[in-house]
Amino acid sequence: MKVLFEHEGVFIHPGSEDEGSEQDLLISGSLRIVDKDAEIMVEYRPVDDAVDPSNMLCAGKDSSSVMEWDQCSGEKSQQLLETQLSYETEWDMINAVSFRKKPCTNGESDHERSRWALTFSVSDLRSITVKEEGWTFLVFRLKESSASLPALHFHQGGSTEFLDSLRRFALLSEAPDDETCLLVSTPNKALSQSFENLLDDNNFGLQKFRKDPYVTTLGGFSKVTNYIYDAFRGTEEQHQRPPEEVADLLGEVIPGLEINQQEEPGFEVITRIDLGARPQVTRREPLSPDDWTKHQDPEGRMSDVTHLKQVIFKGGLCHAVRKEAWKFLLGYFPWESTMEERKVLQRSKTDEYFRMKLQWKSVSEEQERRNSRLRDYRSLIEKDVNRTDRTNRFYEGIDNPGLVLLHDILMTYCMYDFDLGYVQGMSDLLSPILFVMENEVDAFWCFVSFMDQMHHNFEEQMQGMKTQLIQLSTLLRLLDLSFWNYLESQDSGYLYFCFRWLLIRFKRELSFQDVLRLWEVMWTGLPCQNFHLLVCCAILDSEKQKIMEENYGFNEILKHINELSMKLDIEEILQKAEGISLQIRSCKEMPHSISVILGFDTQDCGSDLTDSGSPPPPRPTQRPDACSNGHLRETSSHNSCKVAFIS
Repeated sequence: MKVLFEHEGVFIHPGSEDEGSEQDLLISGSLRIVDKDAEIMVEYRPVDDAVDPSNMLCAGKDSSSVMEWDQCSGEKSQQLLETQLSYETEWDMINAVSFRKKPCTNGESDHERSRWALTFSVSDLRSITVKEEGWTFLVFRLKESSASLPALHFHQGGSTEFLDSLRRFALLSEAPDDETCLLVSTPNKALSQSFENLLDDNNFGLQKFRKDPYVTTLGGFSKVTNYIYDAFRGTEEQHQRPPEEVADLLGEVIPGLEINQQEEPGFEVITRIDLGARPQVTRREPLSPDDWTKHQDPEGRMSDVTHLKQVIFKGGLCHAVRKEAWKFLLGYFPWESTMEERKVLQRSKTDEYFRMKLQWKSVSEEQERRNSRLRDYRSLIEKDVNRTDRTNRFYEGIDNPGLVLLHDILMTYCMYDFDLGYVQGMSDLLSPILFVMENEVDAFWCFVSFMDQMHHNFEEQMQGMKTQLIQLSTLLRLLDLSFWNYLESQDSGYLYFCFRWLLIRFKRELSFQDVLRLWEVMWTGLPCQNFHLLVCCAILDSEKQKIMEENYGFNEILKHINELSMKLDIEEILQKAEGISLQIRSCKEMPHSISVILGFDTQDCGSDLTDSGSPPPPRPTQRPDACSNGHLRETSSHNSCKVAFIS
């Protein structure tokens, strides 16, 4: 839950509302506007009522419980138990601990004041009457009720600020027959539905995109045309805003992307560049277990790491190798470590993991009631876990133990990174890792390493996403200026339709097995920095002819890109992306900004595939100006990687 507005010193006068109440009684409380699971709510809580409003409703399922191992089949339960026992046995008791909330009740509170607590959704609000009586008080009416809610009296001011905040999420217009009455209108229901429905229905909500674009984009664009026009359609269907106005709105939802590439100071202005012919490249077979073993010395150290990464980049890994190889690729295991050193590391990491897990597992019901942040993380994780890759056999079915592990790892990550906690979409990044590792501790630490790369995608300011979209636009203009000009003419130059690709690394665009292949190839760090941006360029290169020949407009482009999901050939994409990398690298007059984006200025230009063979360093407490996936932070040199093209 996110608090968007809060004001204390708001009163209810029960004497004027209820004849059975004391005439002189005043109820003082706090008025808030909050975002609960993407639904905007108004809450009023009397100061003496310490009950969390979420407890006023009975949950369908105990939200604090953790499923126990005996809920799965006996054979699988025994296997899971053996897996846990293979680690430190003293931590086994933690997996058996389960804290369960007592069922909530809707009964009246023992205190008189608690019955004046109010909670309602902005979408259920019909009107607000604004009156003056030496001070301002507001009277709310709901759509489904003819009766009014208790009036809220602003003895100490604050009514104007409250209404201004409410206008961010609803249109308040004066009633034609009553100037004191504000009529409330919100976007249609399809645009305001929850993230859960967006995921289930694969819909796109524009109003929700405005509030939380990186969450909404996960839902997809499959019905974007209808929803965009519904959002701006007036009472007459023929009065529709043109696509360019809709595009202008989308250009506002992520502040910082409305950049005039020609006029922004610090841009490198160059003419059209002839990149020459794109080299033809071939892919090879995945690395086999025998080949992997050949790269190990008698003590277990990995040898000729540079060549090994090149082989993985060109063909990926056989599934039998992934469980071990991914630990190296993600930096959990150092390449130069011996087998004994890795065992010591695993024991240490196991202790560290379970200490963090114990932190949230040992939180009592009373403690959790006073920790709204933990409650919100748990609620969000439970919702996401229950809809993550449920068609995959590893996660399908009711009370699947794989879901328990997914839940526990994400909750423990909240203890590992308090600042970030959990953000919707992170379960998509963990799911393939847990599928491969089949082990709670190993999956957690590999996930931590992956999140070190992806961290900026989920931070509140989304600077990583902004930077990647700008970088992608820069690359596309270099590769095909005419196509970029076409997209720009259709108000699509900011490439918003690539948002989901970048946010969760094509997790929703490819089949599960293809995601495994793509990720392990990208984790090699070859053939350049930000290779995922070239993967985007490769997909767009394959689709540009259809987009331009069919003369697709703004909405058609969004719809077409979304419908590519599960229809992409990963090997063809990787082949083309590698060819693009070689084509750019061979450019004699490569713009400096392109060199910075792809990391060519720090690599040996004489080799096609370069790598130091060392694991990525751990993310420091204070993150540097450049993170592991090449994003640039907001610094004084931020414009150094921008480029303007003149045709």
